[in-house]
Amino acid sequence: MTCQICGAWLPALAMFCGECGSSRTATVESRKRRDPRPNDTTIIARLPRTTVVISVPIPAEVPAPVRAIAVVNAAPAAAPHAVPAAALPTRATFVLTFSTGQVVSVQGSGLIGRKPLAQPDEIFDELIRVADADRSVSKTHLEFGQHDGEFWVSDRVSGNGTVIRRPGETAEVLEPGRRFVLPRGTRVEIADHSFTVA
Repeated sequence: MTCQICGAWLPALAMFCGECGSSRTATVESRKRRDPRPNDTTIIARLPRTTVVISVPIPAEVPAPVRAIAVVNAAPAAAPHAVPAAALPTRATFVLTFSTGQVVSVQGSGLIGRKPLAQPDEIFDELIRVADADRSVSKTHLEFGQHDGEFWVSDRVSGNGTVIRRPGETAEVLEPGRRFVLPRGTRVEIADHSFTVA
């Protein structure tokens, strides 16, 4: 069976499409009803996919579980105190330099696209518009954010996909919906346009 949204092959017991994330029973019409804006992205030729093999070592022996014993002291409850400002996580600043000449400094989370729009239950710090007369960039193409001071991006099931080029590594096509951590100096290609993380 194939996905009715993107045409990818689905295993017999799959509930969702591994390519676009749609449910097995989703149709193009039901997908359009969910998105308040019609999809008018111009699709360009896809890049060839590379196969990535991930190997995880399995320990020879599994340690026996340790039994925890709770110790309760009858001490008076301490008054709540404020967390010192030094203990709060700080946000790093990243500079995104686009192929269009636009330069944006970001500290939190955001969306990138021709006309980025958050879903009703989402909140972002930045909405970055990319000028694209050819409409190769999707309206909401990419999501970005930070985790422990590192910058990450996630493709939002864009029409033409996203490719990252980390310094000294080969190009990698992003799997939609999955977060990829990017070191500074990484080039992110969104259809016919790109930006560099610094």
